[in-house]
Amino acid sequence: QVQLVESGGGLVQAGGSLRLSCAASGRTFGMYAMAWFRQAPGKEREFVAASRWTGGSTYYADSVKGRFTISRDNGKNTMYLQMNSLTPEDTAVYYCAARDYSSGDYYSTARYNYWGQGTQVTVSS
Repeated sequence: QVQLVESGGGLVQAGGSLRLSCAASGRTFGMYAMAWFRQAPGKEREFVAASRWTGGSTYYADSVKGRFTISRDNGKNTMYLQMNSLTPEDTAVYYCAARDYSSGDYYSTARYNYWGQGTQVTVSS
């Protein structure tokens, strides 16, 4: 089992920045990929960014490309999401996700078997 805990959410003005963190614990040696998803009120949970746990390619939703950066610190078992140039449309609960198998795409919620509890990000206009 892997436990994920997000932090770093909050209220920020449009144009501002936030950095989210996701601390992983438990059987982290078996993790293959980690990702960020978000869910706005009344909407489905959507993919934001993903990365293999051991490095390599990163993947982003078109809506955040060039503004968000996913990164990780394997020594600290922590994944980050640096969010710049935030807009009110980025307001959502942000969830950290992980999986311990290699098959499948990076974009679907169904591909991840571990989830954090979420952290609220609110961007004011």
